[in-house]
Amino acid sequence: MQKLIIINGPNLNLLGKREPNIYGSLTFTEFYKTIKEKYTDVSLEYFQSNIEGELIDKLQEVGFGYDGIILNAAAYTHTSIGIGDAIKAIETPVIEVHISNTFSREEFRHQSYVSPNARGVILGFGLQSYELAIQSFIN
Repeated sequence: MQKLIIINGPNLNLLGKREPNIYGSLTFTEFYKTIKEKYTDVSLEYFQSNIEGELIDKLQEVGFGYDGIILNAAAYTHTSIGIGDAIKAIETPVIEVHISNTFSREEFRHQSYVSPNARGVILGFGLQSYELAIQSFIN
């Protein structure tokens, strides 16, 4: 059984409330429950923090013993050299995920410190982006 973890960054705890026109009306907790039920052949965990250092700590903690990390670093994607360096330092492959198409938004969102060190990037498919990442590890 593959061991995967979804790690979400700042403000993603507000999904379902935050800008529903961009992020939808489903909370991540509701979505996570559905994918846990759907992917019973995967050991799936979830972690969310608004704090950059906690995200780095979690990447280091799981980065040598898990089969995959699905990371939505949110705004830290565009600002955190530390998160980029943490991904470079670990062995577990990382798929960078974004709910929105970051290239259709503000120009500062076009830069990613995660992408150069990620196995792949999935963006713009709403919450389905996470499922596509799970499927990339399964297949």
